[in-house]
Amino acid sequence: MSDLIIEESMLQPIDDADRVLDYIGTAQQPYWREVWNRLKQIKTAVFGMIVIILLLICAVFIPFFSAVDYSDDNLDRVNMPPILQTVADSQGNTYFINKDYRIYRVQDGHIEALLTANKEDMMHALTYYGEDNAVMLDYSDKKNIRYYDADGNELVKGKTFWNQDNLFGTDAFGRDLFIRVVYGARISLLVAFVATVVNLFIGTLYGGISGFSGGQVDNLMMRFVDIISTIPLTLYVILIMVVVGAGIKSIILALSSVYWVGMARLVRGQVLSIKQQEFVLAARTLGTRNRTILLKHLLPNAIGPIIVNMTMLIPQAIFVEAFLSYIGLGVPRPMASWGTLCNDAVQTLSMYPYQLIAPAIAISITMFAFNFLGDGLRDAIDPRLKH
Repeated sequence: MSDLIIEESMLQPIDDADRVLDYIGTAQQPYWREVWNRLKQIKTAVFGMIVIILLLICAVFIPFFSAVDYSDDNLDRVNMPPILQTVADSQGNTYFINKDYRIYRVQDGHIEALLTANKEDMMHALTYYGEDNAVMLDYSDKKNIRYYDADGNELVKGKTFWNQDNLFGTDAFGRDLFIRVVYGARISLLVAFVATVVNLFIGTLYGGISGFSGGQVDNLMMRFVDIISTIPLTLYVILIMVVVGAGIKSIILALSSVYWVGMARLVRGQVLSIKQQEFVLAARTLGTRNRTILLKHLLPNAIGPIIVNMTMLIPQAIFVEAFLSYIGLGVPRPMASWGTLCNDAVQTLSMYPYQLIAPAIAISITMFAFNFLGDGLRDAIDPRLKH
C-alpha cells in the first residue's frame, strides 16, 4: 500500500468565519466548586447543614424578640408541662390541674389565671378554689382525689392543648424552658465555635511547624503534645476556675488548652506526607523561605482534612461544655446552658420528665447535625471519591 502524499499545493487557508473548533473533554471546575457539588449530593450532609443554619438563626435572633428572659421566674406557673390535659365543668370552663394540685383556668391553651385556695373544710377533707368556689377538691379518699364545680358536678376530662404560653413548659422556678433552651444553644455554640477556632490556629501552626522541621525539633514538640494529652480535662477546668473563676471564660480556656493536640497531630501527619513532593523541592530550589513554604504551600494543601477535623471538633466541644455544666463546672446559675438544664431536670425527673427531654433532644440533634456535615465534608473532599 503506497503512502498518501499531500503536496503543499493541495492545502489552502480557510476563513476565520468557517473555522470550527472542537474541544475534547469538559471545562475544569474550581476545586471547591467540585467539593460543593459533591456535598450537595450527600443528603445527610445537607440535612445537617440546614439544621445547623436554623439552630444558629434561632440562637441569635429569638432572644431579641422574646417577651421573657432566660432568668425571669414566675412562681405562679412552676412546673407547667408543654401539654395541658384539661378538665371541664358543666358550664364549659376548662381547668388544668398540676401534679402539685395547683388549679389553673385555661382557655384555648392559654393560662388565664391561677385559682387560689380561699376556703378549706378539714372535717370533710374539702378545699375550695377560685371566686365563688368555682372548683372544689375532695381529698377524703387519698387514692382517688375528685374535683367538683360550684354546682356539685364532678369535673370531666376536657380537651388537650399545647401550652401556648410556654411551648416547652416551665421549670421549678417558673422560668420558660423554650427561651432557656434557645439561650443554652447560644452559650453552647459560642463556647464550641470559639474553642474550635482557637484550636484551629494553635493546632495548625504547631503541627505544621513540627512536621516541617522534622528531626529533633519534631520529636521534642510531639513529646510536649503527649504530656498535655495525658492530663485530664477536668483538672484543667478546676485549675483555671481557681485563677479566673467559673464561667464561659474558664471553659473556653480549658478547651483551648487541650483540644488543639488532636489538630496538631493531624496537621503534622499531613505536612510530613506533603513536604516530600516535587513542588516543595522546587520552591526550595528557587530560594523560597521556609515560612512561605509552610504557610503558602504546605498548609493550603492540607486544608481539606483540617476543615473536616474542625467540623468534628465542634460537637465534641458542645458535649464537653454540656458535661462540665452538668457536673457544676460550667456556667454559673441562673445562666442557661444545656448542661445546667439537664442538671436541673434530673432532680425532678420522676415527676416532670419533660424538663429533661428538651435539652437532651437539643444536644442530640446538634451533635448529629455536625457529625453528618463532617462525614459529608470528608466524603466530598476526598479526591478518591471523584467520579
